[in-house]
Amino acid sequence: MYRWLVIPIFVIACVAVSSIPQYAFSADKQTVDKELTTFIQQLFANRAKYLLRQEDGLLRDFYMPERASSMRAMKHEQMRAQYVQTWVKHRQLRLADAASSPRVIRAHKRNDQVFVSAVDSLRLGYTYNQPSSQVELFGIGTRHALTLIRKNGSWKVLREWYLDPLEENPDLIPKLTELPRNSASNRVNAKTNQSSGLHSTSTRYNRDKAIDYANKYAGIAWGAGNNHRYNPRYRDYTGQGGDCTNFASQCIGDQEGGGLRMKGGWHHYRSGGSKAWVQTDAFKNFLLYSGYGKVIKKGSYTGIVQASNQHPNGAWAGLKAGDLIGYELNGDIDHFSIVVGFDAQGYPLVNSHTADRYRVPFDLGWDKYTMYWLIHIRD
Repeated sequence: MYRWLVIPIFVIACVAVSSIPQYAFSADKQTVDKELTTFIQQLFANRAKYLLRQEDGLLRDFYMPERASSMRAMKHEQMRAQYVQTWVKHRQLRLADAASSPRVIRAHKRNDQVFVSAVDSLRLGYTYNQPSSQVELFGIGTRHALTLIRKNGSWKVLREWYLDPLEENPDLIPKLTELPRNSASNRVNAKTNQSSGLHSTSTRYNRDKAIDYANKYAGIAWGAGNNHRYNPRYRDYTGQGGDCTNFASQCIGDQEGGGLRMKGGWHHYRSGGSKAWVQTDAFKNFLLYSGYGKVIKKGSYTGIVQASNQHPNGAWAGLKAGDLIGYELNGDIDHFSIVVGFDAQGYPLVNSHTADRYRVPFDLGWDKYTMYWLIHIRD
């Protein structure tokens, strides 16, 4: 599951919301002219630059102040940048890199308007506020449906909607009071981009392969493999409530991945996945009751980071690459991701679908009300 961002904001039933991208991507096939492609490339390039430096001139020429829907679209990009900059500040970081690689999928022209479906692979990078800190790169993939309109001989954004993992209130970001103090094994792990114990002789859960699978099939996120495509052997649930749990199940259960045996209602068939395979809460319950997983801790960001008698380095220090994180909102699990490694300071990095993430800091895009389920997958 995940939250849909719709610009402009509508009150729409879940089925209607999920159909918006499908409608946009079903537009008539036409040759996308060079001018339109150039506009899309420049639009996304300037948005990426705006994440680094909030200069209004980077966005202003792409929007129309006299159209409310256009201004809402621009306002979203401004709030997105404010969120990212606030997050890096609270994590004692500096945003050091941002670059977009958009691709037009469909374009359907009608009179002076054009309906565009596009995908964007956004690369972001941060450094710690320390001497000689290396740039940590990660990727986010988003799917966009835009309506453009001609004005004075050039294209402008009339409206846009997309599923945005960075759509959060910057005022709700919990602060990190000190740098991570993960275990020694995870510090070694952070330098090698592998998890401790990955080469276990256990045949039950293959962490190496689970992580390789997560990196290969992370979709349109920058850094992902497989030509930015999902595994075609599986149904894509993006338009049916979200594909995150389906992807987490694949990572730990596919023979190309972690190789856990399907059992107890957790199955994938040719027609799709069972309830426990694709639904967040059912998947969490299966993991715990099957014995495949155990909870390290459930808590807020502060609760899992702070040291305690049980977790002297914070509960998050117990995570290994190949473990899972569930994200609870209002009493229900809303999202799942898989831990694929740690940065140079031991900060957990995750991959997921809906929206697509590749080695993203685990809490980016969430707030102080999010409850994190840190789930260790037994070897």
